[in-house]
Amino acid sequence: MARRIVEFMVRTGCGSCSRVYEQILPVVEAAGATLQVRNVEEEKELNMEYGDRVPVVVIDGEEFACWEVENAELAAELAR
Repeated sequence: MARRIVEFMVRTGCGSCSRVYEQILPVVEAAGATLQVRNVEEEKELNMEYGDRVPVVVIDGEEFACWEVENAELAAELAR
């Protein structure tokens, strides 16, 4: 099975982004997935798509969660 890619969309100075990152990091690591943190302010296309709507979790190119993430749901998705 291919290694899952989890992209985590953030903005500079986003407190919720920091909190959710710390929350999901152990779940992503336990699933053996790759976590890529992407700052939407650094990429015009991402900024247009996500703007202030962060944090956002994207799994294999599909948006999974916005603002809040349930660890059990994230683990189940990564196990699929």
